[in-house]
Amino acid sequence: SLHRIKASGLKLQLCTNETQATRESFVRKLRAMGFDISVAQVTAPAPAACHLLRERGLRPHLLVHNDLIPEFAEIDKTNPNCVVLGDAAENFTYANLNEAFRLLIGMEKPVLISLGKGRYYKETDGLKLDVGAYMKALEYACDIQAEVVGKPAKRFFESALAELGVPPEQAIMIGDDIVNDVGGAQQCGMRALQVRTGKYRPSDENHPEVKPDAYVNNLAEAVDIILQEL
Repeated sequence: SLHRIKASGLKLQLCTNETQATRESFVRKLRAMGFDISVAQVTAPAPAACHLLRERGLRPHLLVHNDLIPEFAEIDKTNPNCVVLGDAAENFTYANLNEAFRLLIGMEKPVLISLGKGRYYKETDGLKLDVGAYMKALEYACDIQAEVVGKPAKRFFESALAELGVPPEQAIMIGDDIVNDVGGAQQCGMRALQVRTGKYRPSDENHPEVKPDAYVNNLAEAVDIILQEL
């Protein structure tokens, strides 16, 4: 499917909320599966967060997956004045969450940056709690609002569009997440297709707020529709 998109001359950007690995290792994994993708074609939350941290002179306390830490290598982490939360998986212990809570509650103006707000995701061994569940816990405990970097944040989709060099009305998002993929893209002025694979649930089709521009059974079908429109 990706080969067909490239062969047609269309531009392609992968927007991922992957925060358990660096973009480099994410791309390595995809290339091993036969996908011809480069790091430049991946828009991911950690690099976007680093940009934001530098812009605002923020020094993070990281509660992220061990494999993601290299993305923050160039960032000053001494005497933290914010908390960055990612999909930390096994690092989401009570002790680690409590440490993040104590840092935030002790700040005059607490800043919590979350690398996405997904509720759950699907792996081969079943569904897993995602970063959004832990973000909500810290928001509730500290009575604050997190800043989300990643889907469905408008700024995240805008940075992907900037990397593609196209206006939103000329872009189509294909995704399996009704809120983060479809809702986020549409909010940005893009059209969005929902695939009935991955984390898709039949109940998505009755979502009270988000209505995809079309449903497709898989990625190949989505590509068929897009290429027919050309």
